[in-house]
This record gives sequence, C-alpha cells and structure tokens, in this order.
Amino acid sequence: MSNLEWLAVAISALSVWLTVIRTPWCWPIGLVGVALYAWLFFTVKLYSDALLQVVFAVLQLYGWWQWTRGGAAHEGRPLSRLGGRGIALGLACGAAGALALGALMAHFTDAEQPWLDAALTAFSLVAQAWMARKYLQCWPLWLAIDVVYVGLYLFKGLNLTAALYVVFVALAALGWRQWRAAPAPAA
Repeated sequence: MSNLEWLAVAISALSVWLTVIRTPWCWPIGLVGVALYAWLFFTVKLYSDALLQVVFAVLQLYGWWQWTRGGAAHEGRPLSRLGGRGIALGLACGAAGALALGALMAHFTDAEQPWLDAALTAFSLVAQAWMARKYLQCWPLWLAIDVVYVGLYLFKGLNLTAALYVVFVALAALGWRQWRAAPAPAA
C-alpha cells in the first residue's frame, strides 16, 4: 500500500461521507480524490478505472453545479426519485457502455479484467450521474457496484482500496436510508 493509495482512500471516504449528509463540499473534495485514483489505477493497469476517474472529474464539477445552482429555481437540486423508465434507460446505457468499453479494452490494451472493469466503469458513470442529480436510486446501484469492486481490488492486491470499498458499501446503505428518510421537497 502506497502513500498515494492511503491519501486517495482518506479523501475519497471523506467525500462519500459528505455526500451522505448532502453537503455540496462533497464535490470539490471528491475531485481531489478522483485525481489521485486516476493516477493509482493507471499505474496498476486498470485502465477503465483510470478513465472512469477522469470522467468522474467532469461529473464532480457537474454535481457541484447541480447541488448548488441546479434545479428550476437555480438554488440547488432537491432530492427526487427516478421513475421506472428512467431507471431502465440508465441501466441500458450502463450495459451498452460496458459492452463497448469492454470490447475496446479487451482488444486494444493489456488491461487486466477488461470486461469486469468496463462493466463497473459504465455502471459507475450511471450511478454518479444519478447522484449528481440527487436521485435516490443512485444508492442501491452504488451498493451493487461497490460490492463487486471489493472483489476486484482484492484480486489486484489493492487491499486498502478494497477496504475503502467495504466502507463505501456501508456508506451507500447509510446514504440510501438517510435520503429515503429526508423530507420530500416542497412543491
């Protein structure tokens, strides 16, 4: 476990905790965490994960804007729920992204676990986009993704990162519970 991994873990855990309690500071702190993880994943040849962190950097900025200036009144986006059509569309986009990225990584790189890494990457993008828009359904999707990530990171010997993802599983469960219990936005 490198110093880089320790720092990335600490900052990322703080960012997710801040998301659970719904403070916009989760986004700029998360931006630092994804930058550190982009470098770490590149060094261990998890290229889809490294690419995911770059996209997450853009989504961190988008989420920050949504949480502070988004919504109809430009006062920040309220918590909301996706309907069945939105869920199906998001999951279909995740599946299509997983197939496309997996094929690219399997055929054109020396990536380890190209299909699994690509699937986790694609569905993480869906979960992150849902989180940026404060959709409750981001949390159960994160739960599923984070459980699988624990196994991948243990396989790659990134034990501290695997432990972080165990914490992320717990935080996703907590986030799901807290967001469901939050008062409905005023109409």
